[in-house]
Amino acid sequence: MEIGKRIESILVKSGITQRDLANRIGIDESILSRIIRGDRNPKADVLANIATALHTTSDYLLGIENDEFDSTKTIRLIARNSSKLTKSEKMELMQSLFEEE
Repeated sequence: MEIGKRIESILVKSGITQRDLANRIGIDESILSRIIRGDRNPKADVLANIATALHTTSDYLLGIENDEFDSTKTIRLIARNSSKLTKSEKMELMQSLFEEE
């Protein structure tokens, strides 16, 4: 699957529009549209910003890793983005870690 199709798939699953994603990462919607169509390859920083905004990894978007759950990668993803979490989000994360099923 190509980068654009992976991005589009996550957008659909998450209920996020291309416009919302473009605004979140600070690029023009037309640039994001060309990336999703496959007409343009994203620069490394844009790819990283897209991955962060979509709560995934650049490796997944590039097709290097699959969509299967991997706790080690999840921990790295959380650690890499922890400074962006609000206090409330951090508390919610902590609560979810200690929930019993």
